[in-house]
Amino acid sequence: MRTRFPLPAVPVVAGCLLAAAACGSSSAKDAGTSASGGKKLNVVATTTQVADFARTIGGDKVKVTQILKPNVDPHDYEPSPADIQAVAQADVVLENGVGLERWLDQTIKSAGFHGTLVDTSKGVAIRKGDGTDEEAAGDPHIWHNPKNAEIMSRNIATAFEGKDSADKAAYEANLTSYTTKLDQLDSWIAGQINTLPADQRKLVTNHDAFGYYIDRYHLTFVGSIIPSFDTSAELSGKQLNSLIAKIKATGVKAIFSESSLPPKTAEAIGRQAGVKVEAGEDSLYGDTLGPAGSAGATYLDMERHNTTTIVTALKG
Repeated sequence: MRTRFPLPAVPVVAGCLLAAAACGSSSAKDAGTSASGGKKLNVVATTTQVADFARTIGGDKVKVTQILKPNVDPHDYEPSPADIQAVAQADVVLENGVGLERWLDQTIKSAGFHGTLVDTSKGVAIRKGDGTDEEAAGDPHIWHNPKNAEIMSRNIATAFEGKDSADKAAYEANLTSYTTKLDQLDSWIAGQINTLPADQRKLVTNHDAFGYYIDRYHLTFVGSIIPSFDTSAELSGKQLNSLIAKIKATGVKAIFSESSLPPKTAEAIGRQAGVKVEAGEDSLYGDTLGPAGSAGATYLDMERHNTTTIVTALKG
């Protein structure tokens, strides 16, 4: 966790947008009050997963503004004036880290943010890439291991306690309860994966987003349609042909599309390789949670849905 202090003067355009937005919404300045009557912490969370953790740990003591919406690709996001305003007024900004939010530094600078910026990945063992520019920071999809989600949640609780020590007991109670649920999720996933014969635990996805899940539960990664942690990486015909050949050679039973990415390429590869593609409602939630009411509305829901989809498809 690190604290940001006031930065140099806000750029004129961003400053004007911020001032105009602030004048038009007095309620945005009021973080509200908690059930106990105290002022709520004003929290901005960048991603859907981090926002879910923040709401769970913070409970009624925090007001969480979530920048990224469900099923929006976080790799190539462009912040809006409303995002800049929210950051400017925040007590705490929570980021996933590991280079996922490349747009955040400029957003913080434009907002003149002077609260506490928390990198929730602190303490997580990061998977490294192949040295390309997109993968220099490592694999940012850390949440796909529930043990990493525990670390992220602990970092969030520590930040909230630092800003609001009077409510430390509430944050700790919420963290303890959630950690129990994450431990139960971890055991359940392991049990589900273990119902698969070892030679069927082979995964092909839209992009390389499930490395932590694969490592945790001992699956084999055959390949991804976008051979990168980053969805903006460019594809080549040679790479796609190589993936099709690997699918055929290894006996992979399914290709898994992702909710935040179009399934057309996955479906084309599936036809050429002669395997089914899990798309639509059976897509995996890779980079984001799903909307309210969906199978991936919360982190716990997302990981259960992903696991059920994977196990069902690989059992054939």
